[in-house]
Amino acid sequence: MNLGLPLFLLIACAFTSAPAATVTTVAGNGSKGYSGDGGPATAAQINNVFGVARGPDGMFYFCDMANHRVRRIDAKGNVETYAGNAKSGYQGDGKPANEAALGMPYELAWDRGGNLFMVDVATACVRRVDARTREITTIAGTGKQGFSGDGGPATEAQLNEPHSIAFDGNGDLYVCDIANHRVRKIEMRTGIISTWCGSGEKKTAPDGSPITGSAVNGPRALAFAPNGTCYLALREGNVVLLLDPKTNTLRRVAGTGKNGFTGNGGPALEATLSGPKCVSLDQDGNVYLADTESHSIRYIDVKKGTLEVLVGDGTKGDGPDGGDPLKCQLARPHGVFVDKDGAVFIGDSENHKVRVWRR
Repeated sequence: MNLGLPLFLLIACAFTSAPAATVTTVAGNGSKGYSGDGGPATAAQINNVFGVARGPDGMFYFCDMANHRVRRIDAKGNVETYAGNAKSGYQGDGKPANEAALGMPYELAWDRGGNLFMVDVATACVRRVDARTREITTIAGTGKQGFSGDGGPATEAQLNEPHSIAFDGNGDLYVCDIANHRVRKIEMRTGIISTWCGSGEKKTAPDGSPITGSAVNGPRALAFAPNGTCYLALREGNVVLLLDPKTNTLRRVAGTGKNGFTGNGGPALEATLSGPKCVSLDQDGNVYLADTESHSIRYIDVKKGTLEVLVGDGTKGDGPDGGDPLKCQLARPHGVFVDKDGAVFIGDSENHKVRVWRR
């Protein structure tokens, strides 16, 4: 009688099958507010989580946006405030970061020296926290919204609702200057700012257009791949572009330009997006998005060219944790970060939580 696979193969398959993915909460008790420093992050109150990222010190950082703070979680799971004094404003340069006033910090990035950079949307500036002294300074923006300063010092330039920041392989910093419909570049060696992409027009240039001078509609988030290419998500444009500095061209890799939550599992170019707000890449180069208005985390499988859903069902809600990630509802997520081990952290903004997808 044929009993199928030999017993040893059945046992091997049982031990090598991939475990089911789950979503759990790692920070925030779901109650909007501010509390909990010095204690477990899961018991703390948070008010609108935006950017989330692992720092070079191994701690996990998140933008507690509406509390005007950047907080971090240590290896024991305890939370503390790293920057911001709860006041909304633009002050404190030259002082310890946790004594400074911030204005709605949105996203985070670190340079090669381990110094933290954050973008403050309400005060239209980019600020830096020294890794050694924890002193805060401004590296771009005047504190007032506007558009000026290309070709001069970034500290004298005006930005208009800067939203996302990222370093390229040369160590230069890029800023999504969303209300100016531009991506600005800060050459860190000289401190000079320029427009890298965008013309100020509220539209999106066709495939093959040059990066410099071409229109982009609401550039919200960006991430650089190891090969130097850049993925740029357009909030109003509802597409993801691939920018290649070597050829000075851009092209669409996801989204039709229409708003929606369609095309999951199919070609990324035929799918609709809904206000993508953050971009992160995994070790294989797949592109993860906080697709805010569809209350989901979606990703581009770069080998297949498809758009997939990782977490969420397209409707606003709160969890539940521990079950099927596709049934774990989110509430306007603004942050996504893929850790080295493949875990995907989520700034679940209006649930006031940081969540993590793990397999």
